[in-house]
Amino acid sequence: MATPKPHPPTLQLVAIFSRHGAALDWAIKQISDCWGALALISPRFDHSETNYYQAEMGTGLKKQFLVVEGDYDPSRLAASKLESNGWEAEFAEQSDHADQRPLNIDPGYLTLTKLVLASAKDRAHRIYLADGIYAEECLYYLDQGWRARPWTYPDYQRSDFQVFFVEARELLKQRMAELRRVLTQQNSAPQSKEMGI
Repeated sequence: MATPKPHPPTLQLVAIFSRHGAALDWAIKQISDCWGALALISPRFDHSETNYYQAEMGTGLKKQFLVVEGDYDPSRLAASKLESNGWEAEFAEQSDHADQRPLNIDPGYLTLTKLVLASAKDRAHRIYLADGIYAEECLYYLDQGWRARPWTYPDYQRSDFQVFFVEARELLKQRMAELRRVLTQQNSAPQSKEMGI
């Protein structure tokens, strides 16, 4: 029988998109105020692979990715999605934009091996979490690159997006290496003290 182990270190990744720069600015402030300082912020990419969001969000959409400082607990993904849904509704209510949904916030997380997103929509490949929220493995890492699944969104397969995901993964590798150094020092401290070091 396998012994359960803690989840490996994880980064919280958040995708925000809108056709309004002020909406993206608002989301960045909300996320940094509530979830923590931002370790990485991507450029604002054109979001043109699909017209799925056009009816409720309009045209000329921009997408931006944020990585939150610190280790993220993946078991919080459903709660993060519900919280971000509330922020979307809050911004829509207080803004004067005519769009039905002027801001979209998609929380997820990134490990060394996968990029996972949250969704309120059930699909065959999505795993139920809690409170009407599902998890989807959007990308997996293999042979020194991010790989797509049959269901991966087209924009997540873009080379410019994946450059950012590689940068985020490198940040996580650095954090894990630093954690290993700290743990090694802590474990060797008693022995070093006995040896008078």
